Amino acid sequence: MAVVYEKTKLLTDKPLHYCPGCTHGIIHRLVAEAIDELGIQGKTIGIAPVGCAVFAYDYFNCDMMEAAHGRAPAVATGCKRVNPNNIVFTYQGDGDLASIGAAEITHAATRGENITVIFVNNAIYGMTGGQMAPTTLPGQVTTTSPYGRDPKLCGYPIRVSEMLATLDGPAYISRVSVHDVKHIMEAKKSIKKAFEMQIAGKGFSLVEVLSACPTNWGMTPQEALKWVEANMIPQYPLGVKKEVE
Repeated sequence: MAVVYEKTKLLTDKPLHYCPGCTHGIIHRLVAEAIDELGIQGKTIGIAPVGCAVFAYDYFNCDMMEAAHGRAPAVATGCKRVNPNNIVFTYQGDGDLASIGAAEITHAATRGENITVIFVNNAIYGMTGGQMAPTTLPGQVTTTSPYGRDPKLCGYPIRVSEMLATLDGPAYISRVSVHDVKHIMEAKKSIKKAFEMQIAGKGFSLVEVLSACPTNWGMTPQEALKWVEANMIPQYPLGVKKEVE
């Protein structure tokens, strides 16, 4: 009997702690499958963030380290420079990467560090209760913007991928989504491409993944996926933002 699908060896059997409908689990699987298919498990090191994915080290069946809030790119830089043969990736949310870690990610990118960053953008601070994040959309209601984000008071959301794509250091930057099957398949290709760029020694790579947060958005999982498509994608257009051949 032919095997149609089997669980990747890069994920442990520990149950995920994420809220029902959260798409972190899907993104975990895509990252794990990419590592598995590329055959790099034995030399891969993942850096866990502070945020909803803080326990990522329990789920990935490869060497993992924990970083201080926002400092995953700095930790990844150290891991990669000590042993350039390692494949190093960070897994970070928008509060971790785009707020307290904004300087870390910018300087790692402009240095062209040969690491891969998986950047999960759900437009909110998920772990700490749903506060406004640097990626929160104009008019979006959060616990700290109960009347909706007002750009006159709080500025506009940061398009991290476009911003980093202006730098000389990055080799590959793209934005994907996991709100339906078609886009999940495209997201996997992009994540795998980012790892391939690192393996080839091209330099810094980042994949931004638009993700749903039903709990803090106050929606059902189905409503949250539709909200990603209707509201987040127009604000954060999908596609490759930079690729060095």
